[in-house]
Amino acid sequence: MSLLQRLKTRIPSREQIARNRWLGWLGPWLHSPKLWHWSRRGVAMGVALGVFFGLLIPIAQIPLSVAGAIVMRANIPIAVASTLVSNPVTFGPIYYGAYRLGVWVTGSKERPKTIDLHDPQLALEHEDTPFWQRITNLGKPLLVGLSITAVLMGLLTYGIISLIWRWRTLAKRRDRRQHSRP
Repeated sequence: MSLLQRLKTRIPSREQIARNRWLGWLGPWLHSPKLWHWSRRGVAMGVALGVFFGLLIPIAQIPLSVAGAIVMRANIPIAVASTLVSNPVTFGPIYYGAYRLGVWVTGSKERPKTIDLHDPQLALEHEDTPFWQRITNLGKPLLVGLSITAVLMGLLTYGIISLIWRWRTLAKRRDRRQHSRP
């Protein structure tokens, strides 16, 4: 079984995505066959969108990648699967790298505020801090770094997938021509 066939068996189906409680509102737009077709452009755009939203946004990545895939006419299952580029294992390194990139680009000397977990009063003060506020407390460097990383990686994955797809297509044509000659 090829890698593409294995990937197709693990990716959610149209029905599974339509039944999802977070994606149900997209139901009317999910019927276009182009959103499920395995074409070079659709797959490359799906990977690019999934990687973009997976790196840029820490929550609601899947609904946003599905909405983006509908708008851009990309492959929805691939867009959903590629959001997993950020997961509990990769989240820390991605955000640390994006923060360091943002510090370098902005020239900021800003340091993230730390919480002394041994001081119970400080821990209680920060317990009610909303998630987005904790992220934005890291400031401009993190947001700039995440934006740059998401855009560059989205473009890079689009280019790489397109090149690999084109290379495989040309290789298959070359093999067919060689086998069809007497």
